[in-house]
Amino acid sequence: MDWLSSLLHGLRGASENRTTSLDSLLMERVASGLSALLLLITSYFVSRLISRYVAALICRQIDETLGRFAGRLSFYGMLICSALGILAAFGISVTGPMAVLTAAGFAIGLAFQGTLSNFAAGVLLLVFRPFKVGDMVAAGGVMGRVQEIDLFTTVMDTPDNRRLIMPNSAIAGGTIENMTFHAHRRVDVSVGVAYSASLDQTRAALTAAAQSLGDLLVLGEDRGFQVLLMHMGSSSVDWTVRFWTQTQSVPAARERLTQEIKIQLERAGIEIPFPQMQLHFSASSAPGQAVELAESEVHLPRRPRLRRAGGEAA
Repeated sequence: MDWLSSLLHGLRGASENRTTSLDSLLMERVASGLSALLLLITSYFVSRLISRYVAALICRQIDETLGRFAGRLSFYGMLICSALGILAAFGISVTGPMAVLTAAGFAIGLAFQGTLSNFAAGVLLLVFRPFKVGDMVAAGGVMGRVQEIDLFTTVMDTPDNRRLIMPNSAIAGGTIENMTFHAHRRVDVSVGVAYSASLDQTRAALTAAAQSLGDLLVLGEDRGFQVLLMHMGSSSVDWTVRFWTQTQSVPAARERLTQEIKIQLERAGIEIPFPQMQLHFSASSAPGQAVELAESEVHLPRRPRLRRAGGEAA
């Protein structure tokens, strides 16, 4: 019986050793998981802090739009690299997950071709920077002030304060007009005067109108103002006043220049004609015949006939 008791004692000891090893292995796995989770949380906050510093530095030194893009790119890049490094440090192979992510990325890329085109267009907008945050642009058939440039969309506010969120592919695929890129812009105001008006008097009146806006005028090479005789129209002699001003003063300069042109032309007694139609009758025709011909060519609308309740026409 001694051998039976020894066998039972050995089995009991092996079971206790196995339980102890399982408990220690479980505790080790739990500790490793908690450590990995703590490192992931720490790497998240560190990546966020570094990305904010990078974004602020680039915004201060280079450009706000590029700074925001660099901040997001550095944040996600550091976070992904930290997660892969932590998994590899704790003995977890990343080859399998990377293969799965690659296959999933390929499938997602086929499903979201439009989104990827927006992403590519967003990268081009951020790299080449045809406009930046705060610029007034006309792109994709709309006009507005740029508020944010993201990887997929661009956010703009219209002059009447409507928020527009446009896909980047719609902007990058067409003509982009940046109206606030340059510090100076030219305002053109066209006006037509009567053929009986003197050319010298008309030029003097338009020059006086432009000179009255000296507080808005920008002087320098290829700047200032010009009064140009453009062409002779069907009912007027057409002039154009070209006036250089600050970009932010364009609406005010256009309105004031138009007002001053009208005031100066009225002061000089120069008529601004409007389209008119003249009818000429032959002298050989009798007055009665001319009136009869004119009346025959005039088609007046018929008066609607009202019906009473009984059906009889009124």
